[in-house]
This record gives sequence, structure tokens and C-alpha cells, in this order.
Amino acid sequence: MGPHHPECPDRLAAIQDRLIASGLDAYLQHHDAPAADIDMLARAHSPEYLRQIFDAVPGSGIVHLDPDTAMCPNSLRAALRAAGAGVHATDLVMSGAAVNAFCAVRPPGHHAEYARAMGFCFFNNVVVAARHALEKHGLERVAIIDFDVHHGNGTENIVAHDNRILMVSIFQHPFYPYSGAEPLADNLCNVPLPAGTRGEGFREAVTTKWLPRLDAFAPQMLFISAGFDAHYEDDMASLGLVEADYAWVSTELMKIAKKHGKGRIVSMLEGGYALSALGRSAVEHIRALAEL
Repeated sequence: MGPHHPECPDRLAAIQDRLIASGLDAYLQHHDAPAADIDMLARAHSPEYLRQIFDAVPGSGIVHLDPDTAMCPNSLRAALRAAGAGVHATDLVMSGAAVNAFCAVRPPGHHAEYARAMGFCFFNNVVVAARHALEKHGLERVAIIDFDVHHGNGTENIVAHDNRILMVSIFQHPFYPYSGAEPLADNLCNVPLPAGTRGEGFREAVTTKWLPRLDAFAPQMLFISAGFDAHYEDDMASLGLVEADYAWVSTELMKIAKKHGKGRIVSMLEGGYALSALGRSAVEHIRALAEL
């Protein structure tokens, strides 16, 4: 993305370092992400858009797709592996080789629309994974849960009216990308939160809005857009969550997954830019998924 950009390689190092420091790393399987292929990406994006992305890769330097989203010569390779991670994780979970999975990937994906890159995102990683579960593994119902501080406009744009998918999301509003207050379709449960909302308000929204919808939908697998930029230390936004809130919501989602989906969850990293808070929060999320 260029120097001084918040979506930087140090984000993944912060998570890995905290996993090692916590002792949790030793209990996890580690997998390298394969690259997604065109057929996988086409489950979420138009052929014309995919051609545009492949053609936009610069031979050197940086090219901007929008004011926030830049590509260098290796960005496409990273984006293909970020999308491929979710597909591979889905295969592992569906086969029973893993109980569930967390994909520590970048670039993130939930702002990428059907035919538009934006907000640091090129491919919508979580939709690619969710549609893979539906179309390759024959599931009938999956849920996408998004607790990033920014509305997952790209995910909503792609899955609106796809009644095989229930998307539930919480995000600061009004705030970038200034969408989501009015859901685009009935298969979306959007819960905008005002700036300054802390853990109590977040938990109330999850308990009263998300969990009843998820329980009624009975998803056979859960996919999480796990953004940790609602943490109070993250100055990219103005919510006030802490690690315990991420642990709590992860545990609640585990209950839904066990009740309806044999415990199957694939979680994919989205935002989180205060490096220490990101590492601590991601570790508590992973600890809850691993039940350690």
C-alpha cells in the first residue's frame, strides 16, 4: 500500500508475535495459503472486474485504484492468497481436518464489491469462502458475521438477496463507507452503532439483534469478517471495545456454530490497525475458537 499506510505487513507480525507470547501458537495447525483461481473469485466478482484487477498490476511502483487502495507489483499475489486462504480453510473444516480456522491474511476484503475495489480491499475474501462452502461442498445455509468497525459494504453488495446467506454486521455509523443504515435486502441484519459505544452496547446489540436472527436461520457454517478496529486503542475509529468483548462474541458465535453447524467456523482477518490491540484481540478471538 506504500509507506506509512495503516494496512501494513506489521499487522500480521503483531498477531503472530502475540500468539507466540501467549503460548497459544503451539496448539494450532499452520497452513500456507494457496492462491485462489479465477473460478473461485468469480463466485463473488464480475469477469470484467477481475480482468481490470489483473490488468491494473504495475510493473513497478504503486498504482491507486481509489484514494485508499493501492497496488504494487506483488499486491495481486497477496490478494489471491488472501482469498485462497478462506477457500483452503473451508476445505479443511468441511473435511474435518480442522475444527475451525482463523485466516491471518492481508489485504482484507469486506469492502470489495462485485465490481469495485475500495477500502484497502481487492477481492471479497469472506464471500469467496462462503460461496465455496455453498457451491463446492453443497451446504444450503451459511452466515457471514462482520464485527469490523466499518460497514462491510462490499459483502452486502454481493450477497444481498442471496437467501442462502444471512449476513449480520455491527459497525460505527455514520462513518466510512457511509452505508449500511438501511439494509439492501431481507437477508441482511445491520446494526449501526454511534461513536463512543463501548462493550456493553456492543453486547446488547449482539444479544438482541444478531443471535435471534442467527438462531432462526440455523446456519450450517459460520464465516466471520473479524475486524479488530473497534478496539478503544484503535484511532481509526471511535468505538470502545476491549479484548474481552471479542472473546465474548467469539464464544457466542461458537454456540451458534455448535448448535446448527457442527461447530464449523472460518474467520478471516479484516481491519485492526493499532498493532498491540490487534495482536491481543486476535489472540483472544482465536483462543475462544480453539476453546483454550
